Amino acid sequence: MRQAVATFLRHLDRERNPSPHTVRAYGEDLEQFRAYLERALGRAARPAEVDHLLIRGFLADMHERGLKKVSAARKLATLRTFFRFLCREGVLDKNPARALLSPRMERRIPTHLDEEQVNALLDVPGSGDTALRARAILELLYATGIRCSELVGLDVPDVDLPARMIRVLGKGRKERVVLFGGRAQAALRAYLPARARARPRSEALFVNARGGRLTDRSVRGHVAQRVRALALTQRTSPHTHRHSFATHLLARGADLRAIQELLGHVRLSTTQRYTHVDTHQILSIYKKTHPRA
Repeated sequence: MRQAVATFLRHLDRERNPSPHTVRAYGEDLEQFRAYLERALGRAARPAEVDHLLIRGFLADMHERGLKKVSAARKLATLRTFFRFLCREGVLDKNPARALLSPRMERRIPTHLDEEQVNALLDVPGSGDTALRARAILELLYATGIRCSELVGLDVPDVDLPARMIRVLGKGRKERVVLFGGRAQAALRAYLPARARARPRSEALFVNARGGRLTDRSVRGHVAQRVRALALTQRTSPHTHRHSFATHLLARGADLRAIQELLGHVRLSTTQRYTHVDTHQILSIYKKTHPRA
């Protein structure tokens, strides 16, 4: 099983060009499955020995360990992809995960902030280098709706400051161009001298005090620090900026297809999660637009 997993991950990295995060997630899912098989069988398993009952047992074991439905669905999707690859390679005759159904999940409404909360969050006090960096990060996250992983992956040449555009490498290494506004432009322009003072060791746009590329964890720390300072009640993360970006665009009449392009979603159904305009807003729009309202 170890050899089959290693071969699959090499194929994934070479042929499908995924992000490092995706490869790591596939690897972790398959390692958990391999470890479960060893516990269940009392020895190392071969791919040909795996049937749908063993896969069900694995998912049941994960459920008992407190795994959420969304994570269980992802692990099952990983196993389907893995065994489909082994079938194509002639290692297996049939995919043991193919007939298994994914757990049914309620569609979660993304957490977002209202415009007043966003304005408060972006109003970072101070003029030191750390404050300049935090302000630039928060402004860019909200102005563009990019993912945290996309933000920390940005290099200076990816940013066209005069044109207010950035080139983003998203999921599946797909490139897209995203626009940003004047406030994010001003925040970035103010941050760049602070970046230079950190003596960056690469072309990374956002660097730490030692000049190294900023990590996802550091960005989450910036957001958490601002949330604590404002005593916001709801849970927030860098992804909350992404949700807020999409929600506010939609509320102001932006086309769903345009938002899909800006967010880098492959499927429109993913973007449709943001059509949760609140009741008051729907009523307001109705009164303004319906001739008999």
